[in-house]
Amino acid sequence: MAVEIALLGEVSARVGGRPVDLGPARQRCVLAALAIDVGKVVTVTQLTDRVWGADAPRHSRATLQSYLSRLRQAFGAAVTFASRPNGYALLVDQSSVDVVRFRELRDEARGLTGDEAVARVLTEASALWRGEPLTGVGGDWAGLTRDRLTAERLDAELDLLDARLRLGQGPELLAVISARAAHRPLDERVAAQHMQALAQAGRIPEALEGFRAFRTRLVGELGTEPGRELRDLHEQLLGTSAPAQVVPRQLPSAPAQFVGRDQDLTELDDAMRAVGVATIAGAGGMGKTWLALQWAHRNLHRFPDGQLFVDLRGFSPDERPMEPDVAIRGFLHALGVDAAAVPTDPGARAAMFRGLTARRRMLVVADNAADASQITPLLPGGDTCRVLVTSRNRLQGLVTAHAVGLDVLADDDAGTLLTARIGTTRLSLEPLAAARLIDLCGGLPLALSIVGARVLTEPDLSLAAIARQLEELGLGALDADPSVSVPVVLSWSYRALTDRQRELFALLGIAPGEDIDLNAAASLANLSVENARETLLALEQASLISLGSGFRARMHDLVRAYAAGRADHARREEALRRLVDHHVHTAHANDRLIDPHRPLITLTAAAEGTHVTPATDKAGARAWFDAERGTRPAVQQVAAGLGWNDEVVLLARVAHAYHQQRGHLDDELALWQTALDAATNPADLTLAHRIMGSSLGQVQRYDEAQHHLDAALELAEQVGEALPLAAAHGTAAWLWANRSDYERAFEHAKAALPHYEKSGNKMLIAMAHSNIGHCAAEVGDTGQGRRSAVTALELLHDLGDRHGEASALDTLAHVEHQSGNHEKAILHYEHAVELYRAEDDDYATANTLMRLGHTHVAAGQARQAAEIWRQALALLEQQGRDEEADELRGRLAD
Repeated sequence: MAVEIALLGEVSARVGGRPVDLGPARQRCVLAALAIDVGKVVTVTQLTDRVWGADAPRHSRATLQSYLSRLRQAFGAAVTFASRPNGYALLVDQSSVDVVRFRELRDEARGLTGDEAVARVLTEASALWRGEPLTGVGGDWAGLTRDRLTAERLDAELDLLDARLRLGQGPELLAVISARAAHRPLDERVAAQHMQALAQAGRIPEALEGFRAFRTRLVGELGTEPGRELRDLHEQLLGTSAPAQVVPRQLPSAPAQFVGRDQDLTELDDAMRAVGVATIAGAGGMGKTWLALQWAHRNLHRFPDGQLFVDLRGFSPDERPMEPDVAIRGFLHALGVDAAAVPTDPGARAAMFRGLTARRRMLVVADNAADASQITPLLPGGDTCRVLVTSRNRLQGLVTAHAVGLDVLADDDAGTLLTARIGTTRLSLEPLAAARLIDLCGGLPLALSIVGARVLTEPDLSLAAIARQLEELGLGALDADPSVSVPVVLSWSYRALTDRQRELFALLGIAPGEDIDLNAAASLANLSVENARETLLALEQASLISLGSGFRARMHDLVRAYAAGRADHARREEALRRLVDHHVHTAHANDRLIDPHRPLITLTAAAEGTHVTPATDKAGARAWFDAERGTRPAVQQVAAGLGWNDEVVLLARVAHAYHQQRGHLDDELALWQTALDAATNPADLTLAHRIMGSSLGQVQRYDEAQHHLDAALELAEQVGEALPLAAAHGTAAWLWANRSDYERAFEHAKAALPHYEKSGNKMLIAMAHSNIGHCAAEVGDTGQGRRSAVTALELLHDLGDRHGEASALDTLAHVEHQSGNHEKAILHYEHAVELYRAEDDDYATANTLMRLGHTHVAAGQARQAAEIWRQALALLEQQGRDEEADELRGRLAD
């Protein structure tokens, strides 16, 4: 019978799939001490030292013999604990010990040359880990061994990340790498991986800032400079400028057990050469996505300018299909377009996407499309790109596309897939029963995968018995209609799960969003993180979920629908409450890292069993928000549906700073519209109207913005509290300034200050003075402008806010320019540019450079103005700010 001895987590063992009672902690330590050197003699002295250290009892040898006797009884004939003249040896197939298997896979990967093969083997090695090694075993030897094994795990995980980064998978790895960088702030290799992942995600300024922060920390704490490799990477990133140079690599990994479909792959080859757009149509569970990814990975060499991928969620049981504009915004981000440069009009965004792809050789994979209307806006410009679409419908509206209809697998291919899942040995022992299983699965890849997983988890059950179980459920032979047949297979697989696995499986079916991370899943099911990890791994082994980057769990929509039907309605609301609280409280903590100066938000305690898992620094906080970007609106909708109005508003509030910094204004508007619909008390309504007004103003929808700000001011006066009144006036000042009505802007800016002063928040008081200074200068009151700008500058300098200080300097320079003091204005502008560049704010840098150029012109310094404007023009071109760039070219020509 198969033996499994696990040391990479809690020390445990299984024989024939059944757990072995290993007894007390020291008896477990005896097993671990022998298993770590499986097949080798461990002397009595070594064994005693490993189990007791310096505190061995007088009769330790007799106690050891007692422990070994009990272990022999527990394992029976499956394992031999052999006595030798000077010690003992554990005799069993060495690969039965997970440490040995891990090291074999790690060493195998080191001998491979292809990154895909390296990644595949190291992923298998990483999956063997279930937590901290030797859990449940104490003592000095266990501690030292635990440290050594943890170091080996880290090296293997870093090797895996290196391989996946070389494959261009940085964007999907960013969350996990950011978290690792936060925990290992002085590790150069981790720092390099973090920079590469950021760069591949098109976030080069953040990568450069990461290098600067790492170097500062290294010099300050260790007194040494970064090594040559990290410095070379920094130099390489410094030379990366234009967004067009960003090569997106968004494809998920190639399917590990793909078989057959040779004719379909050939048909796709022909279609892509002939027409450039192909659709793969077929029922759910037929393997459409796997076919698309298999073809894409086989043809990567044809698309050197990158690959884009989006799941349009056309058939998700609990979500509406994704709007095409949402997909386009994601594509623009992947192509390196600065958030501030993305047009506000959806048609203009689509035009920008077509323009960026018009002359590039790229592949666009659009998975799970509901209809042709979802696809048409996503078609790239020109004829050099190729588009591959999957759908359950035939998408007849895509008249130029070639349609590939996907049917069930042929018997031979179905047999190959099942063999790949369970192994030739198991299959060859019962060929007739295996053929019956294949017949029962009807050639459906999803059903074959689930059945194969069940076979692996039931090693003592014959294939014939498994086939009889399926037939007893009423499954004569599947008819290629997964909506009818797959639930039967799932019900059979569901029965084999433990109670904990069943509960988490069912709750995952009702979890909002397309995927869920480990801590959120633990909160959902009221489990410890370690128990949640173990349960998710078991569900993955059963082919009921897939685990992606960052240990995020995802379900096939047919499986999700079945799982949701198993959820206990009496406990459903409690589970969703913990999930919503996880998002609210974790986002709140991460928001404080992103914007530490904003007014505090008072939260009620999270529900018992909720895991709150904040990042340790700003980069990690942003990475968490990035990873949850698609889930956040779905979580908010769940809260709204359950009438948790406070949480609906909070989910919008705690994402506000992130949305502003990333430029995700469409996400901002969507969350705040939901918050506005749910808000009931005047304070929340004031806040929702104010931020809706601000966000609408940012996208130049000024009349709508004004309507919301008028409502915010009226409500704020009713509430009568300082901060809501101050913020409403401050936002109104900003909006009127953007509309070039500086008289009204000046009045609102002055009205905001006394309310900010009542709040006592120095940061907000400083920004209020800066706003007054800018507006005063615009209406000709340069004396007031200067006094206010200087006050803002002093406050911000004392607070250590360099970005705010740059803004105040820009305001002061503007005042001096308006006053005719051009030399002073130039000095202030130059200092502001220096600070903005130190903060990696290229957008603000370009704006200040343009104003600096105007001051040089006013001072009669045409040559200096031209040089400054050329610097600004380069930044405008990088950011896609075409209208401003054209205007500046005209000024340079003049």
